[in-house]
This record gives sequence, structure tokens and C-alpha cells, in this order.
Amino acid sequence: MRTSDPANAARDISPLSVSLSEEEGRLGEDAWIEVIRKMDEVYSDLLKYEVALEENNAALEEARRFAESVLSSMSDLLVVCDPEGIIEVVNPALLFLTGKTEVELIGSSLFALFADEATQQRARQTFARKASKASDCEMELTGADGQPIAVSFNCTPRHNPQGQLLGSVVTGRPLGELRRAYQALHDTHENLKRTQQQLLHSEKMASLGRLVAGVAHELNNPISFVLGNVHALRRYTERLGSYIALLHAAPSAAQQNEQRAALRIDRILEDMPSLIDGTVEGAERTRDIVDSLKRFSVLDREETGLFNLTDVVERSINWITKASPARFAVEVDLPEALRVNGSSGQIQQVVMNLIQNASDATLECTDPRLYINAEWTSATVTLRFRDTGPGIAAAHLPRIFEPFFTTKPVGRGTGLGLAISYGLVEKHGGLLEAGNAPEGGAVFTLRLPLAAATSST
Repeated sequence: MRTSDPANAARDISPLSVSLSEEEGRLGEDAWIEVIRKMDEVYSDLLKYEVALEENNAALEEARRFAESVLSSMSDLLVVCDPEGIIEVVNPALLFLTGKTEVELIGSSLFALFADEATQQRARQTFARKASKASDCEMELTGADGQPIAVSFNCTPRHNPQGQLLGSVVTGRPLGELRRAYQALHDTHENLKRTQQQLLHSEKMASLGRLVAGVAHELNNPISFVLGNVHALRRYTERLGSYIALLHAAPSAAQQNEQRAALRIDRILEDMPSLIDGTVEGAERTRDIVDSLKRFSVLDREETGLFNLTDVVERSINWITKASPARFAVEVDLPEALRVNGSSGQIQQVVMNLIQNASDATLECTDPRLYINAEWTSATVTLRFRDTGPGIAAAHLPRIFEPFFTTKPVGRGTGLGLAISYGLVEKHGGLLEAGNAPEGGAVFTLRLPLAAATSST
């Protein structure tokens, strides 16, 4: 019997057996390494998915809180219904108006909220299974106190991505709130209109104030003429009184002739008609000037009629130049008549403003001058006001008609003249434009519709 010798046994193992065992060991170790690597990858992916899920959950929660805050902040009523009108979502505004809780409303019929059977039937026809929009449908809901409340409703259908109708979104606003908002808007509009009228009147009075010196000079001529004639008539009256008293004393013919020559009775009789005519003329001129002032300063801006634009321009030139420096000259090339329909006072305010601006713009020029000419067709007339001033800066042209924009020193302009003039011309169906003339200086173009054909004579 042979005993087993480990050493001998080891020597009996062949090199091939040893090589196979080592290979199997290495293969098993590589498999475990691959499994561990795959597990690490899966674990890493799970961590990423968990982070992404947490981020998505946070985003969903944020979106939910945002949606709830929007619903809570809405003053309008909001109801989301299925196609049968069963309520799925409501907002706090509806809960407050109806006095019901969210638990009471969710799952109930929208139509049960309406005030009476007829309104409920109308709501069913308007909102249930409706594939098109409905706007401004006025119906009554039952309020928290049991009283009907008028509400203006809008309805929009909602669909899934495949286009299937899921129901509708109904919004509403109590008409009491709408009426209060409309009244507030109306009051604001009326206040704006009054403010605009005050600004227009203030600017007109400011323009009138600048013309006081010119108007005073204009009035001074006829008044002085009338005053001088009245003094002459007073002296003539005294002489005629003395002569009549002599006649009552029954003097002789020689005495009458002597006194007649001494008192210059014949000269008085010759001079009296011209004195009276001159006095009447002066009074009429004064009356016309006062009438023009009244038309210009009248607050009623809706008074319209047919007027001669040429007369308006000439009158405006006369008033402005009286108060302007003596060097300022205006050259006019206008037809005898340009018939325009509208407010002569408003258009006169526009023309005076343009002439006054030209006078101010040419104050430092060596040859301060304004050229006014007209071009017309059977339908419109275009007046061009070109001065010899420095012109309008390119940066100022886009803002030239803005309210309160002015390039004049403080105290010399309000910045309202051109803005108001633009509005007045637009009100008459015309157009007022500003620019610079190629030959230099500013040019304002006033275009107005003519009331009838204009003669060029």
C-alpha cells in the first residue's frame, strides 16, 4: 500500500491543469468586477433619477402653489366644468360671491348656481357641451344673501392634446363692479376733458396777454380819433349856442353877419358832417376790435361757421406785429378769400401762435422776417409760414408738438402752444406739420379743408 505524499501529488499535477485553474479564476474575478461596475452604473442612474424626480416634484409643487395663488388673487369668478357642467375647479372669488364652500361646489352642477329656472336653462344652452366661445353673456347668480347678482360671463372650451372636448372654462365679473369701473372711467374722462378745456383756455389767455400792448395800440387810434372829434364838436356846440342866442335877440342883419363871421358858423357847418362821419367810423372800428377780442377769448369752443381764412391771417398779423419788435416784418401772398368752415377763433389762435413763434425765433436775426403764402385746390388750402430764424434742431423735430415741450427760456413759453394748435387743426379735419425750409429757417405747414371754391383774385 502506497502512502500519499503531498509533495509527490503536487509533482503529479500537469502544467495544463494548473493553467486551466488559473484561467477560470481570472474569468470569475472579471465577471464579479463587471457585475459590480454595472451595479454602480445602475445606482448612479437611480441617484440621477431620484434627483430629477425631486426637482420635478418641487417644480410641480411650485406650479401648484403658483396656480393656487393666481386663483386666489383673481377678482373675476372662475369655474372649470366637464362637458355636462359638473364643477371640477372653482376659485375663492366664486366661493365668496355664492357663500358656499369648495367641498359643496366640487362635483355639483354649475347650473344650480343660477337664480331661476329660465336662467339655468339659458346657462345650459350657453355653457354645456359648447365647442365655441361665448362672450359677455349677462346672467344672474344667486348670491350669498340669496339675492340675484348680475354677472357678465365668458366661456372658453378646453380640449385634450387629441382635440377631444374636456369641458369648459367659465369666467365672470359682477356687473356692479363693471358699472363702477365704467363710472370711474367716465368720471376720469370728464375730468380730462375739463382739464383740456382749462389748458386750452389758459393758453389762449396767455396768448391774449402777450397781445395786450398791440391791441391797446390798435384801440388807441380809433379812440383818440373819436376823442379829438368830440372835443371839436364840443367847441362847435358852444359857438352854435352863442349864435342861436344872438338870433333869439332879433339882431339886425349886419349884426347877424358880423357874429356869423366871428364864430365861423359857415366853417362849422362844413366841418360837422366829416366830424360826425369820422366819429362814427372810429366807434365802429373800436366795436370791431372789441368783437374780435370777444370772439378770440370766448370759452365756448364749439361755435362754428363759415369764415374767411385770409381775414383771420391778416387780423392775426396786425395784432402780433403791434406787440413785436419794429424790425419784425411779415410778407403775405394770399388770395382775397379762402372760405373755411369751423371756428374762426380757434384757427386764429393757431395762426397767431405760429406768427408769435416766428417773431420769437427771429429775435436775434439781422433780418427778422416771416413769409406767408398759400396754395390751394378745390378741396384744400395749404398755408406755409417760413421764417428767417435758425430753424428747428433735428433732435427737436420729433417732439415739436409734444405738450409742455419748449426750447424757449423759462417764463417765455408754456410748451402748450404748438400742442394745442395741432389738436385744434386736427379737430378741423386739417394737418399741422413742422420742418426746415431748404433756404433756411423753420417752416410750418397748415392744411385745412376748404368750404367752397376759392377765388385767386
